[in-house]
Amino acid sequence: MGTRTSWIVVLIASLVGALGPGVAAPAQAQSLQADSPTPTIPAAGANDWSCKPTKAHPSPVVIVHGTFGDSKSLLDRLSWSMHSAGYCVFALDYGNRATGPIERSAEQLKDFVDRVLTATGAAKVSMVGHSQGGMMPRYYIKFLGGADKVDDLVGLAPSNHGTSNPLLLTPGLETYCPACLQQKTGSEFLRNLNADDETPGSASYTNIVTRYDEVVLPYASGYLVGDNTTNIELQAKCRFDGAEHLYIPMDGPAIRLVLNALGREGPADPAYQPSCAP
Repeated sequence: MGTRTSWIVVLIASLVGALGPGVAAPAQAQSLQADSPTPTIPAAGANDWSCKPTKAHPSPVVIVHGTFGDSKSLLDRLSWSMHSAGYCVFALDYGNRATGPIERSAEQLKDFVDRVLTATGAAKVSMVGHSQGGMMPRYYIKFLGGADKVDDLVGLAPSNHGTSNPLLLTPGLETYCPACLQQKTGSEFLRNLNADDETPGSASYTNIVTRYDEVVLPYASGYLVGDNTTNIELQAKCRFDGAEHLYIPMDGPAIRLVLNALGREGPADPAYQPSCAP
């Protein structure tokens, strides 16, 4: 696992460094991170604003990317799989590649959900989020009125209880990536988010984690406690699955677990065994 770990470290460190040249001062950085999502071509099959949900799949699905990501990177296979299964799929860019304050990113998610509901005529959306994208929607549900608008929340390697990753010690991170520090284990943001009920509202919560996660440490911090919740370790279903943090949105078994969660009442069936084909 040493080579994979080194690759993750280099990638994330380079992404953190890449934010620097365009930011002249902390005040400017915060403004950019909070208010300027990065425009991209969305993931395959996503953002057809004429799509109307079917009786079989009444809730459109919103894909929520992770920190340093966007609405396409890593997400094409996931998005196309849901589109091919008959779902209306939408994906947003937020928070300057999800580096801005998570509270402000959640407000952008709120606005995007309202747009999706208006366009589709649906009563609720479901959400599939990777990393921060699996955790941030919980802020929307808990504090911004999303409890009545979300049917399912499926997290892929979500940072629900944060991470002890040493990359959080990167100099300048507080300026260029407030969201990174908010995802540090024990942060004030996470203490507030996880206080009392971790799974509020009537939404179903499914959390899919991988034991090879080098970003969210420990990987089981992605689990949630709640009555309407299923927590799944990917390798408990497919022993030899090597997906780590960045690959999990493209992993075949993980995508099948997502579809199981979306396609039934409640969260994913704990007894469901996906095909372990890549």
